[in-house]
Amino acid sequence: MSDPEHPEHDPQLEEFRASIDNIDAALIHLLAERFKVTRRVGAYKAEAGLPPADSEREDVQVARMRRLADEAGLDPVFGEKFLRFVIDEVIRHHLQVNGEEQ
Repeated sequence: MSDPEHPEHDPQLEEFRASIDNIDAALIHLLAERFKVTRRVGAYKAEAGLPPADSEREDVQVARMRRLADEAGLDPVFGEKFLRFVIDEVIRHHLQVNGEEQ
């Protein structure tokens, strides 16, 4: 008897999962590249005496991410939540560079 929670061998499901695994790996690599750049931004801001956060830039980026998400058929609220999570992490890194870790 087949257990629906543990299919014996489902080639279609395995293909879907392989695609998801590849996309997840690409996302991790893209995020790593993004954080390499934002670390450089944090170092630059610290040297230039600029604040770690830039609310005007964040607002523009959130609006942009919501628009891109909508155009891609993704929930704009999710796009905003994702970007805000990334922004919070970037600011945390910038504060670390300034010695002001939260």
